[in-house]
Amino acid sequence: MIKFLDLHKINNRFREELQASFTQSLDTSYYILGPNVKKFESEFAHYCGTNYCIGTANGLDALTLILKGYIEIGKLKKGDKVLVPANTFIATILSVIHADLEPVLVEPDSKTYNISINEVENALTKDIRAIIMVHLYGQLADYENLKTIAKKQNLLLIEDAAQAHGAISSSKNIKAGNLADAAAFSFYPSKNLGALGDGGAVTTNDKELFEAVSLLRNYGSKLKYKNEVIGYNSRLDDLQAPFLSIKLKSLDSDNARRRFIAKCYLKEIANPKVSLPFYDESKNHVFYAFVVEVENRDAFINHLNKNGIEWLVHYPVPPHKQKALQRFSYLKLPITEQIHKRIISLPISPVLSDKEVNTVIEVINAY
Repeated sequence: MIKFLDLHKINNRFREELQASFTQSLDTSYYILGPNVKKFESEFAHYCGTNYCIGTANGLDALTLILKGYIEIGKLKKGDKVLVPANTFIATILSVIHADLEPVLVEPDSKTYNISINEVENALTKDIRAIIMVHLYGQLADYENLKTIAKKQNLLLIEDAAQAHGAISSSKNIKAGNLADAAAFSFYPSKNLGALGDGGAVTTNDKELFEAVSLLRNYGSKLKYKNEVIGYNSRLDDLQAPFLSIKLKSLDSDNARRRFIAKCYLKEIANPKVSLPFYDESKNHVFYAFVVEVENRDAFINHLNKNGIEWLVHYPVPPHKQKALQRFSYLKLPITEQIHKRIISLPISPVLSDKEVNTVIEVINAY
């Protein structure tokens, strides 16, 4: 069996360092917003090229707190509309709703799966105050054109970079996390930079937003029992932070391995029944997922199962068709719906061996 993602093998590479870090945390007894969090925040801000990083409990909270932070400092107000991709994980849309804002769902570009520039322009109204761009599957959205639109319309531009740790703009040599007004990251264990539990972060160059999010994540408090605003409890765990610091050192090489595997798939998978993803061979894609399209997904899944290849679907049900978001069920989003019916993700990770890569290619070519 070729695993879709072997988390044990991925994390076992760091076993001694992780165990030493755990022992240190146990001995020092810093558990909440201790030195480990401050150290990682500094390291990750430097890595992304931003002035600030704020660790949060998870990626959904990171995105929600950005929006709440903008409301706190008066750059958004409750009820404002926010353009979001229709083709995304539901968390992107939930963050807007949790912030008491109104999501406006926008169709993707059928080539990249990311939010369509043309559809963004068509969706603009005077009530739109922000755009969230998702770097879906690890590929940067068209941030330069989105930035132009945002500047022209005086809109906030926010990155959902939950799947794009370390992706680099080919034209500007700037990393995800530093491509917009603010960015949200998830450190869910399966991410390219994953913790051993939940975690997230906000990156930004905006000092006012940094201060607002820092307050909001900690009960609205700078000093214990002194609460300045209505806040939340959403702090990166001081135990998880050093795990992330350890794994951050290998992020670029891990991403390079993912890109190498992707290039092998793109070069050697030759089956007319399988549509391969768009990739310009730059560092703007870190292949959190390698997503192909097939006409008859059930038959393809059956073939993979028979041949011992694990798979995943990112994602089987589009957000506007979820029970939780019934109020959007009236929307006609044919591109999004078609993508969700056809896509399937193949194994890709930094610990996938060359032999396993070749086996995946052989199995798919035999479909």
